[in-house]
Amino acid sequence: MEAYNESLSLDKAFYAEDIDGSIAWARANKNAGILTEKKFKEIERGFGIVRKEWDSDSFQIKPGVDERLWLRKKLHQIEDHLTSLLKVIVSRAENDIDLLLPGYTHLQRAQPVRWSHWLLSYGACFARDLRALKFVIQELNYCPLGCGALSGNVFNIDRRAIADELGFKELCMNSMDAVSDRDFLLKTMGWGSDFMLHVSRIAEDLCIYSSQEFGFVKLADAYSTGSSLMPQKKNPDALELLRGKSGTMHGIHSGFRMTLNALPSTYNKDMQEGTSAILSTTHLLSTSTLILTGVLTTLTPLPTNMSSALEPAMLATELADYLVRKGVPFRETHHISGRVVALAEKMGKGMDELSVEELQGVDGRFSEDVKG
Repeated sequence: MEAYNESLSLDKAFYAEDIDGSIAWARANKNAGILTEKKFKEIERGFGIVRKEWDSDSFQIKPGVDERLWLRKKLHQIEDHLTSLLKVIVSRAENDIDLLLPGYTHLQRAQPVRWSHWLLSYGACFARDLRALKFVIQELNYCPLGCGALSGNVFNIDRRAIADELGFKELCMNSMDAVSDRDFLLKTMGWGSDFMLHVSRIAEDLCIYSSQEFGFVKLADAYSTGSSLMPQKKNPDALELLRGKSGTMHGIHSGFRMTLNALPSTYNKDMQEGTSAILSTTHLLSTSTLILTGVLTTLTPLPTNMSSALEPAMLATELADYLVRKGVPFRETHHISGRVVALAEKMGKGMDELSVEELQGVDGRFSEDVKG
């Protein structure tokens, strides 16, 4: 039972935050007249020794404020990683702005787009994720110190001073809620699920684009491997792992949500499961962001393959838009464009190879400027 009950092997990740919180609590007791200045200095010195000797794993941790302080620091690190990822996307979009490739719907060629347009479509996703992450950080930035085990404390502790010392924005206002609140963990995991969903989609796109069937990009050797049996293959290991880690993240989030579901009020031991969940979450999110940044930094676009995948039929919508600009309703131009596609297929030509006379045979509103 002792081994099943223990959490120190996980809680030790928060040792620095536990020490910071304990010193702040001791200072508040000193300021309230409960501790003398001498006693406070002895406590502060003792924690300094504990910090240096932490490798002995001898310090017992009481979860609560430690997790919030630690998570705030980790999320700021992930915020920095995500900002770096966005900078790489924007830089590559600027540098590769002249590259054209097919845009896809239903995984079928639809319209010509810029490679930069595709890159920035995920840039928009990750920009939303960055804004959402800032909100998550704000939501966890509430100080629970002074709430006690359940009903607060009777020692006239200045909780505002503690919060200011530890960099918290606000106080947890209800002690019963504060000792049971794990929303800040759930919000982090929920954010991670949303973020990794976006990661899985760009990873899948790049798996497809780097395949021999498409050949739009080439992955750096650092992020791919050769087959153990088939030397002609180059496997997108990093992208497949990113795609797989997305499922892991969704599982962590769902699992901890079910752990908290229908618990009675205030603290219950079930909540200890949040420690392993949040440690796994922050590690997964941090490493995944770094890996994706590396993939995008080092991949090589293959412009010839991109352009060779473009075909005249992909201009059908542009042909419809041409007639719209001449005042023809789109519901009509859509059908006219379809008849032009059918004519080109029947004549064994590309749409761009049809003469003005042939186009006018479909609809007399085509004129010489259609070739412009």
